[in-house]
Amino acid sequence: MSHAFATNIRHLSLFGAVLLAFVVLAVRLLFLQVLSRDELLVYVDQVRDSVRILHAQRGDILDSQGNLQATSQPVYEVGVDPQDLKPMDWDALKQVADLLDVPGSELVSAFSNTETPSGNKRRWVRLAEAVDRDTFLQIQRITSRAVYGNLVHRRHYPGDKAGAHFIGMLNKEGIPLAGVEQSFDFFLRGQDGWLETETDSRRRELAQFRRREVAPQDGLHIELTLNQVIQDMTEHAVASIVEEMGPDSVSILVSEVDTGSLLAAAIYPNFDPNEYWEYPVDSHRNRAIADVFEPGSTFKVVTAAAALQEGIVIPSDVLKTGDRIVEYMGRRIRMPDEYNGKVFPQLTVRKTVVKSSNRGSAVLGMMLGEMPMYQYARSFGYGHRTGIAVYGEASGILDHPDRWDGITISRLPMGHAIAATPLQVHTAMGAVANGGVLMRPRIVSRIIDRDGRTVSRVAPEEVGRAISESTALVVSDMLAEVVSPEGTARSAQIKGYRAGGKTGTTEKIDPNTKLYLKNANVASFSGFLPVERPEIVITIVVDNPKKAASQTGGFVTGPTFKLLGTQITQYLGIEPVEQPVFPLALVETGGVQ
Repeated sequence: MSHAFATNIRHLSLFGAVLLAFVVLAVRLLFLQVLSRDELLVYVDQVRDSVRILHAQRGDILDSQGNLQATSQPVYEVGVDPQDLKPMDWDALKQVADLLDVPGSELVSAFSNTETPSGNKRRWVRLAEAVDRDTFLQIQRITSRAVYGNLVHRRHYPGDKAGAHFIGMLNKEGIPLAGVEQSFDFFLRGQDGWLETETDSRRRELAQFRRREVAPQDGLHIELTLNQVIQDMTEHAVASIVEEMGPDSVSILVSEVDTGSLLAAAIYPNFDPNEYWEYPVDSHRNRAIADVFEPGSTFKVVTAAAALQEGIVIPSDVLKTGDRIVEYMGRRIRMPDEYNGKVFPQLTVRKTVVKSSNRGSAVLGMMLGEMPMYQYARSFGYGHRTGIAVYGEASGILDHPDRWDGITISRLPMGHAIAATPLQVHTAMGAVANGGVLMRPRIVSRIIDRDGRTVSRVAPEEVGRAISESTALVVSDMLAEVVSPEGTARSAQIKGYRAGGKTGTTEKIDPNTKLYLKNANVASFSGFLPVERPEIVITIVVDNPKKAASQTGGFVTGPTFKLLGTQITQYLGIEPVEQPVFPLALVETGGVQ
């Protein structure tokens, strides 16, 4: 073989190989720089360009003493980039799955989810949320760049179930669902910022290429009128009722008389906003403002106050309460029966309230007339929303006299043919305690910035005057006798204090037949103390206390009012009044102005 020939073959082979390499390179460059240029530029932008949302921190919710009721805690969302998975990463990913308590199949599924519905490359699939910092640091040490995390803030409620219906909660997407969280979301959520920059292949920011940064504006804090100590007392009272009486639901409200500020609001069934998804949806409903019931005898306060205010009667006037059939406006009306079949041939106006007489209240209502009866009910807050700063409030039911049937005038005065929320009953009693002025219930006292400065105050608001101050004093004195050995709320008496209030016992209505159920009652009590200078109002509504020996309002709710009244007066330092301050002449004559 010729050496020259062999050398030429080698040269040609080498030349061909080099030429082929250049051709392949040229084709590859043609593919990258011309044919796939637009697609690859989009990919490069996706990989290198980064527009990162800088989340604002949601404001805190505080009670009236500055105790945290809702706050935001820093945690990490951990996810995967399906485009960056390398075969050598799987061993590390198994450790990640163990740390996050994520099944291996879910991890495989996350990395298989490579495209969005529109066909773009998917760069993020979430594996876990609310991962604490220590766990996230462990993940960073053992994993590849295919797994990474974003710092976020998750809502935490230190009080767990306490006041949950009025405080509200956020869902997993950070959307407020109820309570103050929802109604004051504009102030709480703040304003997110953003950062436009570039990152290297390990997702580290290239600070020199940062193009724009807009700082987030953190949310403002909300201070509630709720008092954590009184709230805890009230929650325990609800728990005791549930354990002893097995009711379908319970609502207890406590508020200041002169401002309408809610100091406590406890509801059963309850839920924990930290894990609200673990509870039935029905337990999320704020029954104190959304559920309606016939207020029954608690409404008789309105009837008596209206008759006194109009000067139709005075407390000592005697009413004929023994007749079964009476004439009204040219028609015969069958009068309501007294509770448990009692018969009172006659009662004074005062005793009508103290004994909670159905017929006596019906007589007063007919003496007033249909339109005045309706107008006074409206002035005490029935038939329209109270306006509390929480979504989901019902307006109740109070038909205009044009829609009344022939016996409504004898039933409405005793609290039938009307439906109200526990909060409406509560604010109506508050109007009597407040000298006749109806206050809008208040749940938020002020909005605070991050430096503790007050941005805005939510001042107490008068809705209107229901009755004169002198009439309110007379009614208050009558209600004090209800909470006495002679009244229906004798079990609500508080040692050292005169309390005033009114019991209520109403049969529930079958939603199917629209008829009253004989063995299912709503027991209620709404009262205030001290009578001489009222400071707090307490309302208790217990729906169908199945295990109670008696379902009357006095038996079911009186002891709870006594317990709460005793605890709250001690906590707030409310001193008992030695002597009544009502002028005797005012009490006996009515003294209506």
